[in-house]
Amino acid sequence: MALSGIQIYKMLPQTNCKECGFPTCLAFAMKLAAKQVELSACPYVTEANKAQLAESSAPPIRLVTLTGAAGEVKAGNEVCLFRHEKTFYNKPGLFIRVKSAAGVAEADSYKVNYVGMDFSVDGFAVEADSPAAMTETVKAVRGATKRPLILLSKNPDILAAGLAALPGEKPLLCGADASNWEKVAELAKTAGAPLAVSADTIDSLADLTEKIKAKGVEDLVLDPQATHLGKSLALGTQIRRLALKNNRAVGFPLIAFPCNAADELIAASQAISKYAGFVVLSEFKPELLYALLVLRENIYTDPQKPIQVQPGIYEINSPRPESPVLITTNFSITYFAVANEVEGSGLPAWLVVTDAEGMSVLTAWAAGKFDAERIAKAIKTFNVADKVSKKRVVLPGHVAVLSGELEAELPDWEIRVGPREAVDLPAFMKTALN
Repeated sequence: MALSGIQIYKMLPQTNCKECGFPTCLAFAMKLAAKQVELSACPYVTEANKAQLAESSAPPIRLVTLTGAAGEVKAGNEVCLFRHEKTFYNKPGLFIRVKSAAGVAEADSYKVNYVGMDFSVDGFAVEADSPAAMTETVKAVRGATKRPLILLSKNPDILAAGLAALPGEKPLLCGADASNWEKVAELAKTAGAPLAVSADTIDSLADLTEKIKAKGVEDLVLDPQATHLGKSLALGTQIRRLALKNNRAVGFPLIAFPCNAADELIAASQAISKYAGFVVLSEFKPELLYALLVLRENIYTDPQKPIQVQPGIYEINSPRPESPVLITTNFSITYFAVANEVEGSGLPAWLVVTDAEGMSVLTAWAAGKFDAERIAKAIKTFNVADKVSKKRVVLPGHVAVLSGELEAELPDWEIRVGPREAVDLPAFMKTALN
């Protein structure tokens, strides 16, 4: 049961030592009650109070981690219903359902770069009809990928065979239901593996999780059975609401199977948005996977922080040593506005993206995050001088005031002031830079 801030305060040392980073123990207690800090920040909590406080300060949705031969996938630890309230933390893992190793290597090697970030599939969900088939398939899949796995079967013997082929790993066992939960729970407890629990109502799910927890299995994943998108959305939302009210019986991540839906893209998009921790897709489809990876990144990006691209030097239209060097910030919209205009014109250029903490040009300049010193540092850090024969830098027109300071920072470079708007860059490059 969650404790109030005052109840937590009564269990703290009340010395106001400030070692937790807050001016008083009461302030720390209020943050702990809101699940905005960790109990470990206070070094003086007595052992007698730690257990109760740890339970109260634990996130309402348990963190569940799948580990593979290399890498892991985490779900849970969420603390809000809507991302603007705080943020969503652990992005749902995207898994490809397979019955053999065919296509696994191709899916495993898939990687796409988006706004300076590399995206790829998170793992594979292995399905088989018999223990022997599960053993053979798991070994073949493991030969093609080291990513975490989900084992799909209602038969405990088949799940046991898959576990035996994955020594030292913690795949998700999927799954337990009212007919087999005792045997599957014992298997999960022995292996220390997380377990997915399925039922068609929230009450049935809660009943099963309480029974399985009593058997000693704490890492659970909920699989609410839904026959259509409307029911799936309702169940997912209701479970999240109950979990945030500290109903520990349903305080676990969800798993969704859009692979079984009539429209997989819509079902997967809904699952990512509302509120799956693991999403199983029918097969490797690059066009589908790319759309879902981008959607996931947008939803699980902190809305209180601007979307950024990786600072660095970007090549546009195969620039030559005599091509101009353009400067911008790492705010994604600014970057794409500049890059798209130049790329569309067919003109070659080097684009230096400076670290302005994700702010646009004028905002960063006003905040002191985009100045001559930072621009010069970026040019030196990214070894721009080694790539060009004509040292010529083009500043955004909105910060023309920096040209004099930049000349002092880069005395060997020609400093030019470009247009204020990205749409005017092609004409400027054709007329002023040639």
